[in-house]
Amino acid sequence: MKKIAIIGAGMMGSAMSFPAADNGYKVSLVGTPLDRDIIERAAQDGYHITLKCPLPRSVECFQFEDVKKALNGAELVIGGVSSFGIDWFAENVLPLMRPETPLLMITKGLKTDENHKFIPFPLWLMSHPNGKGLSINAVGGPCISFELAARQHTEVAFCGSDIKTVKKIRDMLKTGYYHITATDDICGIETAVAMKNAYALGVSLAVGQAQRDDDDAPEKYNPQAGLFYQATKEMDYIISGAGGGKNALYFGAGDLYVTVFGGRTRRLGTLLGKGLNFSEALDVLAGVTLESVAITKVVCAALEKRGEMQNCPLLCHINDLINEKPDAEIPWDSFAE
Repeated sequence: MKKIAIIGAGMMGSAMSFPAADNGYKVSLVGTPLDRDIIERAAQDGYHITLKCPLPRSVECFQFEDVKKALNGAELVIGGVSSFGIDWFAENVLPLMRPETPLLMITKGLKTDENHKFIPFPLWLMSHPNGKGLSINAVGGPCISFELAARQHTEVAFCGSDIKTVKKIRDMLKTGYYHITATDDICGIETAVAMKNAYALGVSLAVGQAQRDDDDAPEKYNPQAGLFYQATKEMDYIISGAGGGKNALYFGAGDLYVTVFGGRTRRLGTLLGKGLNFSEALDVLAGVTLESVAITKVVCAALEKRGEMQNCPLLCHINDLINEKPDAEIPWDSFAE
């Protein structure tokens, strides 16, 4: 049987097993050291404790100690760690990769170089000493993991430097519900989907503001839409500065839309919108991984050093909230041209 290996047994990495299995692949799902409980339970009866559903029958589960066995014979490796695990992945997984086996990363994030230019994770991994000569590709676009696992219609982009390889990976995973655009715009797609985490926090501020006095108050959509509009403007600016193409914003905007509707980023933005400071919000969200905070800090630090902060007033406001700047208010007047 054909085989795909997934490294990282979190929700999105594990959700990728569904289109893979539906296309006739045996799936080796490998947990990182943080996924031990997930793998232990799934190995017993196939149930994934965070996706809250059974995995496909063709999924075989491995703890990371058995990663070499899991990788043996795989035609594709999917990297499913969070952005906080990207350095661990580079040090512990890339050395095990074979040059002829493509890698598809679902991890979203940016690094910066000495000139404060943004480097998407796939390009950073290819520049890493352990990534030399490897085919490293990525997926981006609007996708909630548990909906993919439920086989809901999902539209994403696969990107990589070699379009033939990207199309080959697309053909391995596309299904009647998992729809994939193939592109070589790594900078655009990966910058767009990394930024959506930060801006989803920003749009969610309006949700919290509407609920300051009453948690059951109806949402106010004009403020949310205004922040969404500003978010896409600033994302377009950042994507262009990173060398991305114009179509990348479409996937980023779709990803922003779906992220605003739920999850940890919405929860953080809502709490801050209600008036909690960042430390208080962290206490409420204890133990939650906040990729929106990480990407905001990386991008704002680079923009400040490049003298470009004035071009992204919403992102600057989000950064002010994270740094607990007193009396930080949404700069509505700065959004109008």
